[in-house]
Amino acid sequence: MADDSHTQSHHLLAAIWAALELPAPASGAVTFTGHGNLPSYYAVTDLAAASIGAAALAVRELAALQGGAQAPVCVDRRLAALWFGWSLAPVGWERPALWDAVAGDYACQDGWIRLHTNAPHHRQAALDVLGCGPDRQAVEQAVARWPGAALEAAVVANGGCAAQMRSADDWRVHPQGLAVAAEPLIVFDSQPCDAQAGLSGTAAQPLSGLKVLDLTRVLAGPIATRFLAGYGADVLRIDAPDWNEPGVIPEVTPGKRCARLDLHHAPDRAVFEQLLTGADVLVHGYRPEALARLGYDQAYRRQVNPGLVDVSLDAYGWSGPWAGRRGFDSLLQMSCGIAEHGMQAGGAGKPVPLPVQALDHATGYLMAAAVVRGLVVKATQQRISRARLSLARTAALLMTAPGDIGAQPLAPVAADDYAPELEHTDWGPARRLRPPAVMDGMAMAWQRGASDLGSAPARWRAP
Repeated sequence: MADDSHTQSHHLLAAIWAALELPAPASGAVTFTGHGNLPSYYAVTDLAAASIGAAALAVRELAALQGGAQAPVCVDRRLAALWFGWSLAPVGWERPALWDAVAGDYACQDGWIRLHTNAPHHRQAALDVLGCGPDRQAVEQAVARWPGAALEAAVVANGGCAAQMRSADDWRVHPQGLAVAAEPLIVFDSQPCDAQAGLSGTAAQPLSGLKVLDLTRVLAGPIATRFLAGYGADVLRIDAPDWNEPGVIPEVTPGKRCARLDLHHAPDRAVFEQLLTGADVLVHGYRPEALARLGYDQAYRRQVNPGLVDVSLDAYGWSGPWAGRRGFDSLLQMSCGIAEHGMQAGGAGKPVPLPVQALDHATGYLMAAAVVRGLVVKATQQRISRARLSLARTAALLMTAPGDIGAQPLAPVAADDYAPELEHTDWGPARRLRPPAVMDGMAMAWQRGASDLGSAPARWRAP
């Protein structure tokens, strides 16, 4: 695979491709270009390039089954790193705030803890435990009275999201760290399937005609389905009536249609069940057993749609005592030792996380690759597959790849990094970064601009 100098990018790509359990591509199938790195003690830029490259290579394999050319995949490492930040630049409007005012890192009695409070019910859960209002100074004073492990446990038990800062050594011997280390990067299982492969893509858009039901939220799952939409998939995102994540929706919804359903309401359940029956792919990011509690467990999904490619993710892994724990990228960085390593290596007085939410982004592209892998296996082996991924396992992969904090930095974002055409979003015009991966004859392009949640009806597009 390696025919250029970006050894770390190729190393990570090889690990990801091996996890996908697909035949090894020919030498030179993927090349990496560009110089510079995000400032990190881990190889974040290489992870960006490798994960995007793996997803694009999987699309190339699927396209070959449909008569497409085996064009090499060329990944621009700099653009890949920029896509791990924000790909959208508003023109004449401002993106909503990304973080709630309470969210962040706090000093506790014996170290540091992070509170994730972007969702109102998660914020209230933390404030109820702390016994204070949503004033940052009051939160700081309350947190300082708690030991980290005790506060983490109390917030989580109350339905909130928190993570004590641990070292990598602490995580290695923690029961959940041990469980994650024993899991594959991607957990696959499959069974024979009589359903037709249903491949109807074009040379330029290999995933066109594919119906993807998207039950994901911030941030990995929406990145996966954004990638699939970029190669032609009909992505229908479903959210609950009261859910919102305003800071990221303009970033992750190009090419998608976004609808709302209340799965506790019988008429909406009937609509959802019809959508599920007609889907080719289900991508979901609910915690383990959440769909089962709604009546849509794996057995039900296979019964109503035997040919469904089913890809899911969670935060802390699929085994161990924290398998069902709520979590986000920034919390995983605290739990597994990434933020502590950054603090110690840099001689800082507080946690030093990654410069971007790399666990979310990388896992998103791995999910997209797993979807396409499922389509390849369905077409070539007449087997239907389920894939499970986690932010924690992606973190373990990244932590095998040290970075050089003093390496040449990325060049600043410039006007020509963006595609020339305006993207017309529900918030106003914007410019989107040029695709980070290029294959001759296949363009990552979205048929519609980013749209707001609940802006479309809950139905598949007419053929």
